[in-house]
Amino acid sequence: MNEDILINITPQETRVALILQGAVQELHIERTLTRGLAGNVYSGKVVRVLPGMQSAFIDIGLERAAFLHVADIWEARPHDGGQNAAPTPIEKILFDGQVLTVQVIKDPIGTKGARLSTQISIAGRMLVYLPQDTHIGISQKIEKESEREALRVRLQSLLPAEEKGGYIVRTQAEDASDSDIAADVEYLRKTWGAILHGAKTKPATTLLHQDLSLAQRVLRDFVHDDTATIQVDSRENYVNLQEFGLAYTPGVLPRLQHYTGERPLFDLYGVEEEILRALGRRVDLKSGGYLIVDQTEAMTTIDVNTGGFVGGRNFADTIFKTNLEAAHAIARQLRLRNLGGIIILDFIDMENTEHRNAVLQELKKTLSRDRTKVSVSGFSALGLVEMTRKRTRESLAHILCEPCPACAGKGQVKTSRTICYEILRELLREAKQFNPREFRILASQEVVDMFLEEESQHLAMLGDFIGKKISLQVETAYHQEQYDVILM
Repeated sequence: MNEDILINITPQETRVALILQGAVQELHIERTLTRGLAGNVYSGKVVRVLPGMQSAFIDIGLERAAFLHVADIWEARPHDGGQNAAPTPIEKILFDGQVLTVQVIKDPIGTKGARLSTQISIAGRMLVYLPQDTHIGISQKIEKESEREALRVRLQSLLPAEEKGGYIVRTQAEDASDSDIAADVEYLRKTWGAILHGAKTKPATTLLHQDLSLAQRVLRDFVHDDTATIQVDSRENYVNLQEFGLAYTPGVLPRLQHYTGERPLFDLYGVEEEILRALGRRVDLKSGGYLIVDQTEAMTTIDVNTGGFVGGRNFADTIFKTNLEAAHAIARQLRLRNLGGIIILDFIDMENTEHRNAVLQELKKTLSRDRTKVSVSGFSALGLVEMTRKRTRESLAHILCEPCPACAGKGQVKTSRTICYEILRELLREAKQFNPREFRILASQEVVDMFLEEESQHLAMLGDFIGKKISLQVETAYHQEQYDVILM
C-alpha cells in the first residue's frame, strides 16, 4: 500500500500529514515558537534536591524548572548486573548548584515541567547511540533471534576500536548497507563529541544539542518502503531538505518532490477538513454508527454508538459490524489526534464471546501500525476495553485549542434561566446590605431577553418587594454566565 507524506511549511509552523489510500492517517504539527523539547540536551543546574520524593528540580533555561527523578539518573543505577539492587539515594549524587548534562525525555505538558534523564541517547536513522552504556541492543520489532544476533555481530564489526559506548539497532538497519550504518555511527559520535565540548565550554542552562526539526525527522523516521512520495510546498525548505537528505538519508531523495500546484497542498488532499473533524467530539462511521471522543485531564474515553446503522440479518450482527468498523476508526483517531495516556473504549455490548474476541483482535491488529507504543488489555467486567498509548508530545487538541472562556472546558454553560435566578438572589442580598437609588443589571443578550419575557413577573415582584427600581442593560461582550449588579 503506497503512502504519501505531505509537508506544509510556513515561517510559523510545519505541518505533516501521512496519507494512505486517500485517507489522512497521521497529523504532526510543530510550531516555531513552541517546538518540542524531547531529545534536546542541556547543561542543567540543580535548583533544589527533594530527598523525600527522590527527585530534583533542574534549571535548563526554560520558564519552569524541569524534573529529574532518581530512576532517570544514570549514575544512581546499579551497573554491576544487580537488577534488584536499589538505586543510590539522590541526595548522595546531586547537590544544589551542581551543573550536569541532561536530556529531555518528556515535553512540558499542562502544568508539569519537562522530565529529564542524565542518560543521553542520540537517535540516528539506523541506530540510537547511548554513549554512557556499553550494551548493544536490538529493536524488539526484529523478532527472529538469528537476525538479531547477525545484526549485533555486524554492528560490532563496523564500530571503531576505541568505541566504548552502546547502541540500539533500529528496524531500518535490517536492509541498510555497511556504509550506511558506518555513516550513522560517524554522525552519532560526532554529535556526542560536540555535546561534550559544549558541556565543558558553555555556561549552565545552555542548549547543547537540539533534536532534528519535524521536516528532517520525516526523512529520518517516517519514510519506509511503502512511501511513494514526500511532497514539500516550500521551495526554500525543499532545497534545505535535499541538502539534509544528501548528507544523511540519500536513499530518500528520489521520492522528495517540490509541490508547485496553485491549490494549497493540504486542501488538495482534504487535510484541512480532516483537522477540523479531528477536533470534534463526534466521528461518523460509514455504516451510520459514530464515535464520541472525550478528552479529560486523567484519560480519554471513546464511546461507540450504532446510530442509524440497522443493516445485517439481526441486531447482534449489526452491533458486531459497527464495533469492527469502530476498531479501525479508533486506531486512526488515536494517531490523528495524538491521544496518549489511559484510554477507555466503550464498544457496544456484545453477548457473543467470539464477536468480542474478534473485535479485540481487529483493534490490536490496526493498532500494530502505530509508531507509538500501545498496550491493550481485554474486556473488563463492565465490558470496557482499557488501553494505554505512550504520551510524549501534546495532543492535537492541546496544540490547536484552548479551554472555552465561557465554560472553562466543562463543555456546557448554565442556562439563561439559571443565571436569571442567580441575579435575583444577588439583588436580594445587595438590597439587605445597601440602600441605593436603583439597581442596574449588566448581562448578556440572552439573559436580558429572558428577564424581559418569561421572567418579567419574577423581576417585577422582586422590585416591589425591595422597593427599588431595577433596570437592565445588555453587554454584548459578556458570555451567558457573566453578569454584574451595579448600585446606582
